[in-house]
Order: sequence, then structure tokens, then C-alpha cells
Amino acid sequence: MVGRLQKLNNHHSFFLFGARGTGKSTLVKDFYSGSNTLWIDLLKSEDEERFGRRPDELSKVLSQKKYEKVVIDEIQKSPKLLDIVHLEIERNKNIQFVMTGSSARKLKRGHANLLAGRAFTYYLYPLTFFELEDEFDLNNVLEFGSLPYLLELNSDEDKNEFLRSYVRTYIKEEIQVEQIVRKLNPFRDFLEIAAQSNGEIINYSTIAKQVAVDDKTIKNYFSILEDTLIAYLLPPFHRSIRKRQREAPKFYLFDTGIKRSLEGTLRVKLQPKTFAYGKSFEHLIIAECHRLNEYNKLDYKFSYLRTKDGAEIDLVVQRPGQSDLLIEIKSTDMVQDHHVKNLNVFFSDWDKKAEAELWSLDPIEKKIGNVSCLPWNVGMKKLMDI
Repeated sequence: MVGRLQKLNNHHSFFLFGARGTGKSTLVKDFYSGSNTLWIDLLKSEDEERFGRRPDELSKVLSQKKYEKVVIDEIQKSPKLLDIVHLEIERNKNIQFVMTGSSARKLKRGHANLLAGRAFTYYLYPLTFFELEDEFDLNNVLEFGSLPYLLELNSDEDKNEFLRSYVRTYIKEEIQVEQIVRKLNPFRDFLEIAAQSNGEIINYSTIAKQVAVDDKTIKNYFSILEDTLIAYLLPPFHRSIRKRQREAPKFYLFDTGIKRSLEGTLRVKLQPKTFAYGKSFEHLIIAECHRLNEYNKLDYKFSYLRTKDGAEIDLVVQRPGQSDLLIEIKSTDMVQDHHVKNLNVFFSDWDKKAEAELWSLDPIEKKIGNVSCLPWNVGMKKLMDI
């Protein structure tokens, strides 16, 4: 089993959220395999019938036998069960409750009892470069992503079929069964268009016209992707929160393979030195930063910056107690002066203390003007203090 960077607490109750297939159940089972644990899997019909539809049953079970831990898998299937968890946490301080979920939507929208600080919140993502270590293959991850189950598959065809199945399961179990949207066909069309828009600034009106729905519906669809944890937004940089909210964010799916599956390009091989390869490389780097910031609890704030004339910085990192870091991401294997032109201009005009770095596939470290040019994995280790 691949060692995970997300460290769980062995005493305090917590939520562990993550998209399906990220390894939540595996991580929890490995962590608590030797303890006196009550396991409740709400995806199993018998557990859903017993505890999901009759939440009070949990109190009855705990009154009959002493458990050290209670693990509830897919807690979003029964939000009312959280009221009983809250009661039992207050009643018995010696029991640790662990609740996993692949969607926060039903919990948030249904005003579920999120235990008011009585439970920590953790997130789990696809495998990172640092977790895969010697098994990390850049081209493979760019094409297929890094969901843990992929490690068990050898052929490209099997990996493609897994990714197709993942998307079908997501639509069926997360969207259709939970009745998140009334009409599935517009949402299916939206998913393909959203995947094609990965890494771009969201234009709600344009996408609405393509899907033949209104802007409000498209905004709701994007919130569904966030709430079901298969996507996140990268906000525009501005020191004024009000001005930042007037500008549209960029959109990223949580995994490079899922992005290719949703847009229907799994059979198209990614070729180095192409536009598609460069976009996938940028996607991976930003996803890695997102994951590692959470795991290492660094509290970095990420954003992008684009000027009216189109000049752009891929990633602005605001680091508590440190200078801002401006990062440009390039898939080139030989960094040249023109690659850092924008960064040098932005750096010179920055209104606070800052550093500028270009991360690429070039194995040679160099300095061009004010920009430190680093191999991407070196830059990542430096940023994340690994």
C-alpha cells in the first residue's frame, strides 16, 4: 500500500472528505485495523437500512457494547445520523467518531449538524508525486491521473475503461441517485464542456449558450462539481477581496485522468512539446500544490493573475509570514529568456516583497533576471518545505 501524506488523528473525532476513489476507506481501515471499531458503510444496503433510516439505532448499539472507534463511511447518505453522533460525542468522550464522505453538498445544503468544532476536517486527494515516489511516471499521470486503483491496472485500455466507469458511476450515484439535478442530459453536456474549459477562466454566459440553459444553472453546476469534490476554483489575484470577487475564477478538475475522460480524449495520446501536453502539465502542478498545501497545513492562498492585455502568471502564492511567490509553469525541457519575460515584468512591478520562479521539465537550475528557473519537483519541494 502506498503511504499517504494525510495524517489522521488517533483521538479526536473527524470528517475525512474526498472524491470517490481517492482511498478514504482504505486509509481509515489501515489506520484503525487493530482497534475495537464499529464499522458502518452506508453504501451497503443493510447498513443504510439499519443506521441510515433509523439513526437512533446507533445509540442502541453503543449502549450494548463499548467501542473505541466508530467509523461511518459515506456519511452524506444519512445527514440525520450526525445528530446522533453529536449526542454520543457529548455522552461518551472516550469514543472517537470517524466520518468519511465523497460529497459535502447534502450536508451543507441540508444544514446538517457538522458538530460545531467537535470534529476536525481532513481531505484526501489522488496520489501525489511524493506519495508515489519511485512509482511516479510523469507521462502516465498526465494521461491517466493518479487515483489509487490505477496502480492495480497494467494496460492503457484497462486504465481508460476504469476512468470511463468512474465518470458513469459519478453521474449515476452522486448526481442521479441523490437527485442533485432534475435533468441529466444538460448536466452531461456541461461536464464535457467544463472539462474542455479546464484551466481556463470561466465564462458562464458562453457555457450557458453551449448547454442551452441559463447562467444561474451553469453556476449551480459548477458548485455541484465543487461540493462533490471533483473540482475546485482558482480565484483571480487582487489584494482587494471586493475586486477579486468581481472577476471570474479559473476552473480545475481534481485529476488529470478524469479531465481527459470527461472531455472524451482518453484515446488521444499526449505528446510532449504539444499544447495539450503543456496544459496537462500545468493542471498537474496546480493540483499537486492544492493537495500538498492541505496535507502540510501550510495555509497558503493560491490565485492566478491576468492583466487586461493578456499577460498572465499561472500561480500567485501568498504565504503567511513570507514573501509572495510568483510561479510560471512551462513543460519545456530547455528554459530560455522568453519563457520568463512576463515573470520579470510582474516581479519588477510587484507592490510587496516577492520571489519569482519558473517550474519546468528543464533539469538544469538557472537564474534569468529576477527569476529562479527550477525543475518542477525541486520547486515543489522548496515551496512545500519537503
